[in-house]
Amino acid sequence: MTIRIEKRITGYEVARDQPPAGPPAAAPAPESKVVQMHEKLERPEMLMGSTYKIKTPLSEHALYVTINDVVLNPGTEHELRRPFEIFINSKNMDHFQWIVALTRIISAVFRKGGDVTFLVEELRSVFDPRGGYFKKGGRYMPSLVAEIGDAIEGHMRMIGLIKDDGLDEHQRRHVEEKRAQFEASRNLARSETDPGDAFPPGAQLCSKCNTKAVVAMDNCMTCLNCGESKCG
Repeated sequence: MTIRIEKRITGYEVARDQPPAGPPAAAPAPESKVVQMHEKLERPEMLMGSTYKIKTPLSEHALYVTINDVVLNPGTEHELRRPFEIFINSKNMDHFQWIVALTRIISAVFRKGGDVTFLVEELRSVFDPRGGYFKKGGRYMPSLVAEIGDAIEGHMRMIGLIKDDGLDEHQRRHVEEKRAQFEASRNLARSETDPGDAFPPGAQLCSKCNTKAVVAMDNCMTCLNCGESKCG
């Protein structure tokens, strides 16, 4: 059909099919307000913390390791407790410079966020060229730095940053049975052993858990702490 235009054209547009009417578009989802650990997070006026005492045969004075935590997203389902800073104090000033440097670096890593659990293995793999020492319970510490890493690991486990991968109930019961058999065969009583030593005298160092708890049972070297056995 031809249409004659008798008026002056003042504008034009391309006609398009109109989309069918439907429900209104959903409003964009609000941005998540979950706060993650990052280096620009401001330090609150008050932080929760824990202090750990480290007493080694290397010095007559103990070290006190304080780790302060920040609580992210308090009161919500996303609430998290994360380490924010670390301080190490002692009357012994021999290690003052490197301890100050170490605490500043560790605190900076804490504030950076992400997975900071790698610090534990890095510190525990430091060996003193003069040799390490045994803690109470027969656990071997290769250096003072390694024991600081051990304290940090214990704190991370406490706040849930590191999950406990220890023995399950069946394994724990098996180790207890093995220990009872060993003590019975040697006529050893727990009260007769050194109260500071949790394992029988003469036990060897376990290569898996670094605890002096490996004994010979049924012609097989078995660890009474973690259950490691050369016989499988």
